[in-house]
Amino acid sequence: MSAVPSHALQPILDVRGVHKRFGGVEALKGVSLSLHPGEVVALAGDNGAGKSTLTKMISGVYPADDGEISLDGKVVRFATPEAAREAGIETIYQDLALADNLSIGANIFLGREPMRRALGVLPVLDRAKMASAAKDTMARLDFHVDRLDAPVGRFSGGQRQAVAIGRAIYWDARVILMDEPTAALGVPEQRKVLSLIQSLKAQGRGVIFISHNLQDIFAVADRIVVLRRGSLAGERRIGQTTHDEVVKLMIGG
Repeated sequence: MSAVPSHALQPILDVRGVHKRFGGVEALKGVSLSLHPGEVVALAGDNGAGKSTLTKMISGVYPADDGEISLDGKVVRFATPEAAREAGIETIYQDLALADNLSIGANIFLGREPMRRALGVLPVLDRAKMASAAKDTMARLDFHVDRLDAPVGRFSGGQRQAVAIGRAIYWDARVILMDEPTAALGVPEQRKVLSLIQSLKAQGRGVIFISHNLQDIFAVADRIVVLRRGSLAGERRIGQTTHDEVVKLMIGG
C-alpha cells in the first residue's frame, strides 16, 4: 500500500481521546484516530469493541461525552447526522438505506430532491437533473448497468454498494464511513467493492472501513486501528503487520 501523500500531513479527520457512556457502561474509553486525504483506515475489533459507537460519534448520531473531533483542523460537534453530511461526512451502513423501488438518480437525491418550476409556476421533480447525476456519478466509478433508470431493488449487492458510494461522491463527501461493505457478497462482488474503495482513495477522499474480514482489510487499507472493549488496542500500518498480530490485538493475546 502507498504511504500517505506528503501534501496530506494534516488529517482531514482527527479524533482525540473520545469517551462515550451509556448509563453505567463506558462504550468508548479515550479512543483516538486520524484520517488523511487519500487514505483508507480499517477499523477492526470483535462485536462490542466500540466500532459502531465511534463511527456514530463521527457521523453525528451520538455526541462525545469527553474528547474532541476535528475536521480540517477545526473542532466540530455535530448535533445531527444531517449536520455531519453538510460538513462532508457520509456514512454507508450495511443495510445501505436505499429505496428499492427508486432509480439510481432518485436514490442519490433521496431526501434532497431537486425541484424545477413547470410552466414557470408549479414545483415538480427535476428528473433530468437526477438522471444526469446518475450517469455522471456512475461513470466516475466505472459502474455499468443496462438501465440507469431501473429500480435499484433489481441490482446485485455489489451494484447497490456502488449506488450508495455514488451518492456519497455526488454530495462531495470527503470522509466516507463504510460499515461492513463486503458482508454477504460473493467473491467477485467483494472485489468490485474493494475496487470502488480504491477509486475513492484515488480521488483523495478519506475512508474509514469497518470489517471483520481481515483479507479485505489487508487488500485495501493503509492502516488498521483495532479496538477492544472500548479502548484502543493498537494501530499498525498494513505493510508492517500480519493477520496473526491483528487477531492477537483483537482478542488481547
